[in-house]
This record gives sequence, structure tokens and C-alpha cells, in this order.
Amino acid sequence: TRAAETAREAVSAGNYAEKTSALSDAQTELRKRTLKVIDDILALPEGAKSFGKELKILDLCTSAMLDAGTLLDKPSTDSPVIAAETEVIELLLQARRSNPNGGGGGGGSSPGGGGEGDTQSAAIALHGPGSDPNAHIESRETRQSTGTTANEIPAEYRDGLEAFIKAVESGS
Repeated sequence: TRAAETAREAVSAGNYAEKTSALSDAQTELRKRTLKVIDDILALPEGAKSFGKELKILDLCTSAMLDAGTLLDKPSTDSPVIAAETEVIELLLQARRSNPNGGGGGGGSSPGGGGEGDTQSAAIALHGPGSDPNAHIESRETRQSTGTTANEIPAEYRDGLEAFIKAVESGS
């Protein structure tokens, strides 16, 4: 959408309308897929109970997707469309995983714990957050990967090359 907005002045009105129509169709398809996800969640045993928060967020997503698709179909790619699409992205990031305050862990004779959950929850509801709170992040030095051969050129050649570049830049 941002690319279409940027190119808006450079393309014909027909080409712009064609691009926004394709974007609108894509947005409509994403909305249909999101509605299918909602239906699939509701079909799970106690899906509405286990995923209440996510269902509310996905419902908000479908509304913003409808707004974006309608605006794109006008055709339009300005700030309101981008805002609607950004809202969808932010909402989807909120809904991406649940956090039931559980998780695997432990080692020994029963790695991962096992046998401690209840079987009343859908397995997907027990899937924890994507980040590892025990991860150790360390900084490391990065080396220059391009332009490293300049240090191997003998000094007299470097001086001559520098003089040549200065001469070209000064026009003499």
C-alpha cells in the first residue's frame, strides 16, 4: 500500500486503480482467512473460553481489514488506509500467542515436566510466548566484509590513487 501511494503520481489513474483493486482483493482474502480462523477456534472444545482475548482481537482485526479493503477499493492508498493496515498488524501481533503462565522446563528423569497439565485445554492454548526468558544474548564483534583489500595496496599506489581522485574531482 505504501509503495502504491508513493508511485501514485507516477502512474496513470487506470494503473493506480488496478493496483489498489488488487490490494483490496488481497485484503478481502486476508479478512476471509481471519474469519475462518475465528470459526476454527470456536469449533475447538471450549475454544471461546480458552481464546476469548484472541477472539476479541481477531474480531477487531476483521473490522480494520474491512475498512482497509473498502478504502483501497475507492481507490485510495493514503493515510487512513495505511492506518487501518497498521492497526491490523499491531492487533495480530497482540493475538499471535497466548501466555497461560505455563511452560515446559526441568530436566532429569522427566524432561519438560510432562503429565502435569490438564486435558481440558486445547493443546494450542498451552503454547507459550515466542521469546525465551532464559536466553543469553551476547554482543559480538562484527568485521568489515567489503572494502578490505584497500589495506593490502602498497602506500605509493594509495598515494597515487588519492592524487588521481583529487585531480578528477577538481576537474584538472
